[in-house]
Amino acid sequence: MRRILFLSDRSPDQVLPASLGLGADLKTETPSVDALALLPDLAPDLVVADGAEEPERAVEVLSALRAAGAPVGVLAVVSRADLGRFPWADVADDVIFPEASEAEVRLRTNLIRSRRGDVGESVLRLGPVAINVETYQVTVGGRPLDLTFKEFELLRHFAEHPGKASSRARLLQEVWGYDFYGGTRTVDVHVRRLRAKLGP
Repeated sequence: MRRILFLSDRSPDQVLPASLGLGADLKTETPSVDALALLPDLAPDLVVADGAEEPERAVEVLSALRAAGAPVGVLAVVSRADLGRFPWADVADDVIFPEASEAEVRLRTNLIRSRRGDVGESVLRLGPVAINVETYQVTVGGRPLDLTFKEFELLRHFAEHPGKASSRARLLQEVWGYDFYGGTRTVDVHVRRLRAKLGP
């Protein structure tokens, strides 16, 4: 866990004291829908929402994040009294109490990353898409995708070359290999199928 973004008006040590022992870069932003626009620039590995201080506000912001296709895992810090009062399961990947130990915080963050397919350095991230190059698993906002091998390799190529245009000939050479004798329509068909599986 390299960077954790806290959505709170309080400091991380007030929200979840045990998080200080994780050795992560802890950032804090005011919990608002406007703060969600900063996610791509901040590039957090995890979002921790302060639902213990203002649960209604936390649920509102997390609902907007979930509707936008949360690109990272979300851990909600909640008070025991509010555990059953709000739909935490609809807006967060997991919940934790403020007094949790460092071991519990580490476990819950690892479980979130594991469920989302974000384990290890072998994961390429492209917005809400996580591509695990070791296990060949792809998730979009935590939802697993069923890809063929060539669809996976094509997506991996795009993720490793963000913002660069690739010709059909180059894709055939780099994804399918030199010994491929098919036509360039193969690329079109695979890109179309990949787009359909990725969704909007």
